[in-house]
Amino acid sequence: MGLLIFVRNLLLALCLFLVLGFLYYSAWKLHLLQWEDSSKYGQYDRLGFLLKLDSKLPAELATKYENFSEGTCKPGYASALMTAIFPRFSKPAPMFLDDSFRKWARIREFVPPFGIKGQDNLIKAILSVTKEYRLTPALDSLSCRRCIIVGNGGVLANKSLGSRIDDYDIVVRLNSAPVKGFEKDVGSKTTLRITYPEGAMQRPEQYEHDSLFVLAGFKWQDFKWLKYIVYKERVSASDGFWKSVATRVPKEPPEIRILNPYFIQEAAFTLIGLPFNNGLMGRGNIPTLGSVAVTMALHGCDEVAVAGFGYDMSTPNAPLHYYEAVRMAAIRESWTHNIQREKEFLRKLVKARVITDLTSGI
Repeated sequence: MGLLIFVRNLLLALCLFLVLGFLYYSAWKLHLLQWEDSSKYGQYDRLGFLLKLDSKLPAELATKYENFSEGTCKPGYASALMTAIFPRFSKPAPMFLDDSFRKWARIREFVPPFGIKGQDNLIKAILSVTKEYRLTPALDSLSCRRCIIVGNGGVLANKSLGSRIDDYDIVVRLNSAPVKGFEKDVGSKTTLRITYPEGAMQRPEQYEHDSLFVLAGFKWQDFKWLKYIVYKERVSASDGFWKSVATRVPKEPPEIRILNPYFIQEAAFTLIGLPFNNGLMGRGNIPTLGSVAVTMALHGCDEVAVAGFGYDMSTPNAPLHYYEAVRMAAIRESWTHNIQREKEFLRKLVKARVITDLTSGI
């Protein structure tokens, strides 16, 4: 009997020892995992960008692209580098809205400018006439696309970058920035002109031939305006625009596109980190068209460059835009944009060589 009691006590002690050992091991393992997680988290900023950025390519990418000569388009280069510094980046996203736009959950639940909620009928009516949802067949057939977004900054003046800009497969211009008369500095080629009603060229003769007109819809009135344009209807000046708008765009419906609003959403909340404001337009949470275009290019182009980006507030007498005499001092803090946050975002891309800044204004 005494032997049975001894064996029972021994087994109980052994079980207790094993339980305590397991708990101790689990606590140690959990602490180790937490330390590893915090160490890993410490490598990234609050948005998820790698904190330590430099111009040196990651080893795997250096090997992948080492045999490409200077000037040769490198397939997947921009998105690969973007993913290396921002692992949350997911490349697949159509450049323009197509007839399946209702199925895209990322934009369905947001109102403009971050989505399409409430605009279904207008967009359907527009797309039923334009009937084109991609780039041109020639551009779609390219195995590698080099894109440049040409900003409107005065930093472009007297740089003689025109021929270099024209060498890119896709040249994106913004709003009403002119080309004629400035070809030496800004080039003569335009593939896409991205704008909204208040920013569009108002004189038909200013529009380039052989370019696509792309609407960036920042408010519901913008889609209504585009419907007027596509159907060649009379544009009403009392439709909620904050300045006069173009009443005619000299483009046929197949030359008109609607920019995927996901790029506005991604630029604002994911990449720049602007206030979410319940997904509604508010103070300081609208990205500039330049940052939106860069975001689009990261998804749709293999190599991405910019020119004419950046406002240097330390030089108040420098030209604000390349095409007019207005000086830098004229710019004021914007209600809708957060220029400083956008600078931080673009500088990350330049520093990590995700994009190339031809005018070194960022």
